[in-house]
Amino acid sequence: MVIINYHNTDDMSASVAVYRNIYTEDRFKQAFGSEDSTNGSLRLRERLTGRCRCSRRAWLHLLRDRVPIFSWLPRYRLKKWILGDTVAGLTVGVLHIPQGMAFALLTSVAPIFGLYTSFFPVVLYMFFGTGRHVSTGTFAVVSLMTGSVVEQLVPTPLEMNSSSSQADEFEAQRIAVASAVALLSGIIMLCMFGLQLGFLSTYLSEPIVKAFTSAAAFHVTVSQLQSMLGLRLSRHTGTFSLFKTLASVMENLPHTNMAELLISLVCLAVLVPVKEINMRYKQRLRTPIPVEILTVILATVVAYASSLDSAYSIEIVGHIPAGFPRPRMPALNAFPEIAGDTIAITFVGYAVSVSLAMIYADKHGYSIHPNQELLAHGISNTVSSFFTCFPSSATLATTNILESAGGYTQLSGLFASLVVLIVLLLIGPLFYFLPKAVLACINVTSLRQMFLQFQDLPELWRISKIDFMVWVVTWLSVVVLNVDLGLAIGVVFSMMTVICRTQRAGCSVLGRASNTEIYRPLEKHRKCYEVPGVKILTYNGPIYYGNRSFFREEISRLLGLTPEKIRSQEKARKALEKREREATINTVDRGIANTLFSSENEIFKSETSENDVQAVLIDCSSVTFVDVAGARLFTQTCTECQKVGICVYLANCNESVLKILTSSGLMNYMNPQHIFVTVHDAVMYIQQQTEKPSESTTTVWV
Repeated sequence: MVIINYHNTDDMSASVAVYRNIYTEDRFKQAFGSEDSTNGSLRLRERLTGRCRCSRRAWLHLLRDRVPIFSWLPRYRLKKWILGDTVAGLTVGVLHIPQGMAFALLTSVAPIFGLYTSFFPVVLYMFFGTGRHVSTGTFAVVSLMTGSVVEQLVPTPLEMNSSSSQADEFEAQRIAVASAVALLSGIIMLCMFGLQLGFLSTYLSEPIVKAFTSAAAFHVTVSQLQSMLGLRLSRHTGTFSLFKTLASVMENLPHTNMAELLISLVCLAVLVPVKEINMRYKQRLRTPIPVEILTVILATVVAYASSLDSAYSIEIVGHIPAGFPRPRMPALNAFPEIAGDTIAITFVGYAVSVSLAMIYADKHGYSIHPNQELLAHGISNTVSSFFTCFPSSATLATTNILESAGGYTQLSGLFASLVVLIVLLLIGPLFYFLPKAVLACINVTSLRQMFLQFQDLPELWRISKIDFMVWVVTWLSVVVLNVDLGLAIGVVFSMMTVICRTQRAGCSVLGRASNTEIYRPLEKHRKCYEVPGVKILTYNGPIYYGNRSFFREEISRLLGLTPEKIRSQEKARKALEKREREATINTVDRGIANTLFSSENEIFKSETSENDVQAVLIDCSSVTFVDVAGARLFTQTCTECQKVGICVYLANCNESVLKILTSSGLMNYMNPQHIFVTVHDAVMYIQQQTEKPSESTTTVWV
C-alpha cells in the first residue's frame, strides 16, 4: 500500500511521504510485470498474418501508402489550395528552365538534358513523394559529382569539331554514362527501400550535410570560372581537383575572352542584387522576381542580334531539339566503373532530399516517411534514366521558393512541369544563341544559401565543440581533397567522435541529498553525502568491448581495487576463516570459549566496517546496452569484489541489459535478489541488512 501525504509550507514548497515495499527486479516483475513471455510468438504470428492477409481494404491501404497521391488528392481543398499551388508551381517552373540548363553544364552534358531532368522526376515525385513542399529536379552538388564521373569515363578532347557527327557521338556517350549513374542510383534506392534502410540517412548528420554542401559550393564556383572567362580547358577530377582547376585557370588568364568576361560581369551585376532583393523582401513579394529567366531571354536576344558567337567567338548553347526524348538505354556496361561514385551520389541526394522534406514538414505540421522517400526518388531516377536524364534530388533554391510562394501540396509539381513541358515542345530551340557564360553565372549565384551556412559556425561552436569540429573537418576534406573522399572522411570522423564519447564516458560516485531519494554526482553536488559503507557508482554510457578497459580502470580507481590489495585482502580473509574453524574445533573439543580470538575478530570486523567499503552499488540507468565483453567484465568485477569482502548490487537496469547480464551467467556470481528497481531501494536494503534485517519498507521523502 502507498500512502502519500502533502504538506504545504510558507514558501509554497511541498513534501511528499511515500511508504512502499522495497522492490528487487524479480519482486517488481511478479507484482507489475505482464505475462507476455509465452504469448510473444503468438502476437508475432498474428502480426505477420495480419500484414499478409489479402483483402480489398488491405490493398487500398497499401496503394495509399505506396502511391500517396491517392491519399492526399481526394482530400484536396480546391478553393483554398489551388491558387497557391498554381502560383508556386509556375514560379518554380520558370526557375527550372535556366537552372536545368545551367546544372547540365556541371554534369558535363548538353543543356537540353537538364530540361529533361527538370521534367520527368518532378512528375514522378508528385505521385510517390510525401513532401508537400519539396521541389525536385537538378541539384548543383549532385550534378557536380555526376559530372566528375562523366569526365573520368568520357573526357573532353582538346580539339573537336562541334558541327560534326563526332560531337553528336561524344554527347551521346556522355549522357549515356550520366543516365547510367541515375539508373544505378535509382536501383540502389529501391533496394534500400526493400530493406527499409531509410534510417541510414541519419548517418549524414546536419553538420556534415551543411559543411559538405558549403564546401561543394566552392567546387561548383571554381569549375564555372573557365566558362565565365571564356577559357577552353579540360576538367580536372580526383583529389586536389579544386586547386588543379585554379592553377589551370591562373595559367590561362592571358587567353581570357573579354566578351565572355564582360557578359559574366553584367550578368553577376544583375543577378546578385535582384536575388538579394528577393531574399530580403520575400515576405512582401507575392512571388520572387524571375531574374534568371529574364537574364536568359535578354542574353539570348542580345547574342542573336549582335552575332556574338561569330564576332567574338563566345561559346553558346547551340541546338536544342524540340519535343520529347526517345527512350534510350543507359550505358549498362559502365556499372562496375561508376558503382563507388554512385553510392556516394545516392547518399548525398537522398540525405539532402529527406533533410529538406523534414524541415518543411516540421514547419507546417505534417510527417515525412523516409522509406517512402526512398521509393519516390528511386522510381524517379530509375524511370527518368531511360529518357536521357541524369541523377536528380530535392533542390535547396527551388524548394525554398516553392514554400515562400505559397505552395500547399505536391500538386504544385504539376504546374512546374507544365512550364518545362512548354519549353521542351515549343520554346527550347529559341535558346540556340544563349551564351554558356550566362548559365555559369546562374550556377554561381544559385549557391548563395550554401555559402551563407558559414553563419551557423559561431552558434555551433557555442552549442557543441565536437559538432563544430565535424563541420570543419568535413569542409576542409571536401575542399582540399575531393567531394566524394571528403564526404567519406566527414562521415568516418563523425562516427569516430561518437565512438570516442562512448569510450570515455564518465564514471562518477553518487551521493544522496539529505532526506530525499535523489542521488547525484558528488563532484558537482557538494551538499550531497556519501552513504556510509556503500559506494554508489554510475557510468554514463554503454559498456562494450571498446570501453571495457576504461570502465574497469575507473571502477578499480574509485574502489581502490589494486591487485596487491585484492591479494592481501583475500589472504587476510582466508586466514580469518581458518582461525575461525580452528577456534570452533578447540571450543568443541575443550568446551572453552576462545575469548582472545573473539575480541580479535570483533576488532577486525569493526575496522573493516569503519574504514572500507562493504557494498558497491552500480547505477545502470545510463547504460544503454552491454555486449558479451561488458557482461564478462561485470562478472569479473563481482569476483574481485567478493575476494575483498565487498557485495555487489545493481539498480535501474533496462530490460536488454538485464537480459544479457543474466544470459552471460552473472547470477552465478551474485545474488539475483541484489538487483533493484531504483538506487534508493538498494540503499535501503543494504542499510536494513546491517541494522534491521526484519524490515522491508522504504520511506521516501520528496
